[in-house]
Amino acid sequence: MSELLAAGSFDGLIFDCDGTLVDTAPAHLAALKIALARVKLHVDDAWYFERVGLTPDALLDQYEDHYSKLPVTRPDLLAPYNVAFHGSLEEMREVQIVADMARAWHGKVPMCVASNGQRSNVRASLTAVELLPLFDFVVTVEDVEHGKPAPDIFLEGARRMKVEPARCVVLEDSDEGLEAARRAGMRSIDARTIWTPSWKASRQS
Repeated sequence: MSELLAAGSFDGLIFDCDGTLVDTAPAHLAALKIALARVKLHVDDAWYFERVGLTPDALLDQYEDHYSKLPVTRPDLLAPYNVAFHGSLEEMREVQIVADMARAWHGKVPMCVASNGQRSNVRASLTAVELLPLFDFVVTVEDVEHGKPAPDIFLEGARRMKVEPARCVVLEDSDEGLEAARRAGMRSIDARTIWTPSWKASRQS
């Protein structure tokens, strides 16, 4: 992947977590199903996978528009969701081709994880696959006013790394994330062009 990250062409790297560094979509879906089942609601797999990359609030906004109003508060729904998600950490696997990029550049340039996810879930995912020590900073949706596709998360990552946005490269796997990188004035690499998760491959076959 050296042709994607030529030495001297950037000063900082920003990685998305879910679907870019760690294959977490099936675990997030399973956790959501468990949380919804507690209030006698459901979600279809295809509907969910089309929305991978949204913030929790944006996902639930679309859920209520498509399915039905939630009968509990969002914190009350997310509490069992987070418990279920953390219970699946042992099953998570790194996205090797992207993780290897992070290993290759560790210690050479500042690196940050910038995710639309909740901080506890992002850090737990990175810890489960032993990638957390590679990164200087972890920025999540809780650290900014607006999640992706707004540029806030990436700009906060650049600020913490003390790197000009134009000198950052973002690795992302969602349309929302790529739009956020564009709006932040950063070059981006679409992780979907270099790997395909098993859940997506099975849908395409």
